[in-house]
Amino acid sequence: MEFCHRVQLLIPLVYVIALFSTIFAVVSASNEFCDATFVYGDSGCNIPPSVSSKILIKGGTVVNAHHKEAADVYIEDGIIVAVQPNIKVGDDTRVIDATGKFVMPGGIDPHTHLAMEFMGSETIDDFFSGQAAALAGGTTMHIDFVIPVNGSLSAGYKAYVEKAKRSCMDYGFHMAITKWDETVSEDMEIMVKEKGINSFKFFLAYKGSFMVNDELLMEGLKKCKSLGALAMVHAENGDAVFEGQKRMIELGITGPEGHALSRPPVLEGEATARAIRLAGFVNTPLYVVHVMSIDAMEEIARARKSGQRVIGEPVVSGLVLNDSVLWDPDFHFAARYVMSPPIRAPGHGTALQGALATGLLQLVGTDHCTFNSTQKALGIGDFRKIPNGVNGMEERMHLVWDTMVASGQISVTDYVRITSTECARIFNIYPRKGAVLLGSDADIIILNPNSSFEISSKSHHYRTDTNVYEGWRGKGKVEVTIAGGRIVWENDELKVVPGAGKYIEMPPFSYLFDGIDKADAKYLSSLRAPVKRSTT
Repeated sequence: MEFCHRVQLLIPLVYVIALFSTIFAVVSASNEFCDATFVYGDSGCNIPPSVSSKILIKGGTVVNAHHKEAADVYIEDGIIVAVQPNIKVGDDTRVIDATGKFVMPGGIDPHTHLAMEFMGSETIDDFFSGQAAALAGGTTMHIDFVIPVNGSLSAGYKAYVEKAKRSCMDYGFHMAITKWDETVSEDMEIMVKEKGINSFKFFLAYKGSFMVNDELLMEGLKKCKSLGALAMVHAENGDAVFEGQKRMIELGITGPEGHALSRPPVLEGEATARAIRLAGFVNTPLYVVHVMSIDAMEEIARARKSGQRVIGEPVVSGLVLNDSVLWDPDFHFAARYVMSPPIRAPGHGTALQGALATGLLQLVGTDHCTFNSTQKALGIGDFRKIPNGVNGMEERMHLVWDTMVASGQISVTDYVRITSTECARIFNIYPRKGAVLLGSDADIIILNPNSSFEISSKSHHYRTDTNVYEGWRGKGKVEVTIAGGRIVWENDELKVVPGAGKYIEMPPFSYLFDGIDKADAKYLSSLRAPVKRSTT
């Protein structure tokens, strides 16, 4: 077991023997400040933090979604209190030199699944390990999906509140809808008005478990509109996928390649088009999660060009990987890449990158949903039983920089927009989050564009034993992460506080709802109905 780095530096070797019997007795539990890998189990290490409530980031280039400038950033008690050149501070302030580096808002991952029960298993990363890894990669907030318990939103919310108690960074919740009745409708209202949830997800896939039909989707869209909540869809045609799975099994295709073959891009495109048209019929904004194919992207682009309010979210795996890995002869290697919608054939990722660069797609998530090799092996002999999901929370910021900025596809300000600011705007928490501005939360990263990174399962901070980006080397490294005014990642050391993360309530009626009432009024006035007719 690896001990806290600070312990190794401050105590003589002989003292290690007495570590567990003495250190917990003399340090308050409220001051837990640990190397993340140490506390992945039930026990923790209570080492006093050596952080100042006052931090000055000096000499860097501050980057926001709308501009960049040479400025210092001064933080007090977790809040940004000044962004300007040549800030002077006292001796009680920790000074970080950011010369030649970019100072940016921490990443916000809009799409994660931590401690999620799925396909007969539970994701290996919980709200501590997944968040710790995210912090090491420059993400300082994420939004996780609450799964109802037996269809109950209230029970699901309570379960996830418990799961999130050891959070070490800020987080919010989306809510999935898996059935429809009056109780669900009432619970949606409670979630929005009392629990700070402003988005609801509808699965058009996973027949027999999460999948909803068009009738339920319509009811959900109407309810979302009335509450000012954003409707989200996992867009694959679940009935057709079920048929495709049967077809593959009948053909004797039982390995991971069968997963991709059973749910081709056309089924993602069809479901995306259907959801967009139904949202247009109701006249409510729509958010399409994990856009993985050209087919789905083109439907989103078409709708946006017509003026419809549709948000498209690609995920890192879809941007940078291709499905050749699913045909690898080693089952265990191929199975680690199984996710839904599947990673697509070469060409789709490049097209998604282009759509992201030109604004046809708006932000980048991960769909982080990790299972270890043993869990993935549940699908040996039947790809339908392989738990779906890949990693991404720790790698997202680095891979997007390397793929999109270092290659010249987008600007530094666009990078901030697609990894942080747009998410904050969509879910109505900007500029508290997603900005380095006066009054914003001190969730900040310092990125060195000239430094290199390498991804490996041997050095990542997850609990899982594999990494789908194994061996990736690139330019642009997050050297410092500050979360809530606390330095949690520096000098390749991760220091996190279990329980320090805050639940961020997200109010309804984001900018996506501006003018919806006027559009409704215009529609009603255009009907020229009902027509008065004589009955004689």
